[in-house]
Amino acid sequence: MAEPPCTGLRFSVLGPLSAEGPGAADRRVLPLGPLKQRLLLAMLLCRPCAPVSPDLLTETLWDGEPPRTARKNIQVYVSALRKLLDSAGAGDRLVHQAGGYLLRVGREELDTLRFQHLVRAAREASSQGAFAPASGMLREALGLWRGPALQELRFSPTLRYEAERLDSRYLQAYEDWAEAELRLGNHHEVAETIGELVEKYPERERLRAAQMNALFNQGRQTEALASYAGLRQLLAAEYGLPPSPALEALYWSMLSGGRDEAGGLFAQTGAGDTRGSGRRLGTLLPPDLPDFTGRREQLRALLALLAHGDGGRRLTVLAGPVGTGKTALAVHAAHRLAGEFPDGRVLIRMRDAAGRARTAASVLAELADLTGFAGITGALGPSTPRAASRPEPERTAAAWRAWLSPRKVLLLLDGCADEAAVRPLVPDTGASAVLVTARTPLAGLTSAHRLEMTPFDAAESLELLGRLIGPDRLSTSRAAAQRIVAATGMLPLAVRVCGLKLAVRRYLPLDEYAKRLADDRMVLDELVAGDMDVRPRLASGWRDLSGADRSALARLAALPEGPFTLGQAAAILGCGQLDACRRLESLMDSGAILAPDSEVTSHAALYELPRLVRAFAREQAVSHLPPASRALA
Repeated sequence: MAEPPCTGLRFSVLGPLSAEGPGAADRRVLPLGPLKQRLLLAMLLCRPCAPVSPDLLTETLWDGEPPRTARKNIQVYVSALRKLLDSAGAGDRLVHQAGGYLLRVGREELDTLRFQHLVRAAREASSQGAFAPASGMLREALGLWRGPALQELRFSPTLRYEAERLDSRYLQAYEDWAEAELRLGNHHEVAETIGELVEKYPERERLRAAQMNALFNQGRQTEALASYAGLRQLLAAEYGLPPSPALEALYWSMLSGGRDEAGGLFAQTGAGDTRGSGRRLGTLLPPDLPDFTGRREQLRALLALLAHGDGGRRLTVLAGPVGTGKTALAVHAAHRLAGEFPDGRVLIRMRDAAGRARTAASVLAELADLTGFAGITGALGPSTPRAASRPEPERTAAAWRAWLSPRKVLLLLDGCADEAAVRPLVPDTGASAVLVTARTPLAGLTSAHRLEMTPFDAAESLELLGRLIGPDRLSTSRAAAQRIVAATGMLPLAVRVCGLKLAVRRYLPLDEYAKRLADDRMVLDELVAGDMDVRPRLASGWRDLSGADRSALARLAALPEGPFTLGQAAAILGCGQLDACRRLESLMDSGAILAPDSEVTSHAALYELPRLVRAFAREQAVSHLPPASRALA
């Protein structure tokens, strides 16, 4: 996006939220209005030049308890902010588009953008050995902070996550500055300023290393060694872990009075808290959906499991049928948890491009490439006949868990087919977490927390469709829109495909499209928009089924549309009710049929085959099943 023209606006979130505009004589403070309006502006500034969905704004302003007039209130606040911007000659900066509301600001108009620019330039200079210019740029970047980011607005959970993410960037920039100053021999200033941060973040080893170097090179050896001893005691008490090998080497170097070739700067730990060797994982996530819709209860539960947790949060499974939005929810939550997992948030695809399950060995190889953790296998202990007899994948998995244990990493394993691919990747101890998406509940993962994903309800389906095609178009053809989402079975993926298709085919009446979807023979052909296609997702779920389950599903697809009983299932499957019950449970575990939503005996339960699964199963019955099954289906 092109840099907007400079108007003299100045926004700040690195401290209390504030805004200034050009005045007659000098700069003037802009009145930001009531609290809700300031919350809205703060969230827009935390996502500058990017659309912010109405859902996220609603969550920011009302924290899960919005009034019925929430959307109207947001429009009122946006209108007031536009008037405020217009008074500064920037009324066109706040716009509404398909993904939400977007506020365009330039690098010199927002302190976070200026901060990020300076830090990037400083790191580039440091990588080339230009420590003096790097230190100057980092000092300027740190000087932009006027206190904790958005301190007065952190009662809003969404803004607190954003503010903590900014706090983490400040901490990393300070560590960069301290190391540049130490390289230049300026030990005194580092020693005088670092103590407060070490006290606030006592487990952060990079800070400890800088403090120890600064103190030791001032002749304050006892204080430097005491800093290490304090960290060692803290890690032992809290986690049962020693300091990292890099920090331990620094400690022993100081005990021996040695110096390295950098003029008195001992070995540093890596960026951030980097106990153990290997690189930081960083943030490797797909973009968050700008129009993420619904799932408020599931999101709240997921954040509660992953945020501010302890070792009990290590494994969570999001389970549900194909197309229910498991990955979208996992990614949405991960983007909001930057402050909880400063050492990395990464998504790993557990299936290849053809939808086949990957092995744990191939996933471990990818993680080793991303982090370099394979280099710590020697830390597992000297080679013994017992260790040497262990299979190589098991040793690699142990090395991964050892690398992960002292860190705070969120690992998303997307599309897991079975438990065997997950178990080697889950840490035994520590504050990292693994979030799994799967079509089955993966019942063998006994320590996992589980959240169930189901299709949307009607309100959520219409909300998403309206965001994609526009609220005016939806409201003028609401009855047709209701038929469209009903025809998709309210599967989030299918609703999104409908919305994307209608968004580019503005000429297509919603009523006509609803009629096309009503035809079982055409429905899957209609659910295609560009490279988004529902049929391949259903095909992947079909391939995951056993041969017996495929045959049973094709036969069940011949039942009349709507709920069916165990007796009806047994009759069409040609077996007793006990065998039919077991087959239905197997299909429920795979997400192919919908389970009853309350506790009920199998004889009294009503089962349901989702419409799109039924349509696909009928296609497969015609194409691939043996003649006997094909005739029944």
